Amino acid sequence: MIEIWKKFENWLSENWTEGFSDLNSPANDKDILKLESDLNVKLPNDFIECLKIHNGQGNMAGGLIDNSEFLSTDAILDNWKVWYDLHNSGDFKGIYSEPDKGVKNDWWNPKWIPFSNNNSNHYCLDLDPTSKGNYGQIISMYHDASNREIVSINFKSWFNSYVNDVCGGQYKYSEDFGGLTHIDYA
Repeated sequence: MIEIWKKFENWLSENWTEGFSDLNSPANDKDILKLESDLNVKLPNDFIECLKIHNGQGNMAGGLIDNSEFLSTDAILDNWKVWYDLHNSGDFKGIYSEPDKGVKNDWWNPKWIPFSNNNSNHYCLDLDPTSKGNYGQIISMYHDASNREIVSINFKSWFNSYVNDVCGGQYKYSEDFGGLTHIDYA
């Protein structure tokens, strides 16, 4: 994880200094344990490693992760609570998603942990997959769309692929979108 972050930091420092400056300092063990306790989950080790390098971003520069805010431990909990409250109030009763094989057909699941946010559209750690899925797989969850796609088998693979795409020229900072945006949309 350290090498992936170094590569990303180098690219950010050369191509989008505001994004680089917006990275938070590392999360500590207390931050991680509090988040796990509040969410009642055990976070995957690769995601913990990531947070211990940068605890999200300050959200002053714009979307760092595919035009989305890279959430800190506090922001993860805040975003999760919005969905949790909607779930518990019955807003999703009788509403199902159309997921990839390996993802439950819930509209939202309390074990889907958002780590990015763009207007309530998220990449989530799926900590409650079906028997055909993988604990910690990355799924996309858009608030107004029924599809729930598996984006990667785990966080490290997803993050490495994303950083390789950024460094390989597939993303650039877009003033119009206010963050790192795929070149097909920038």
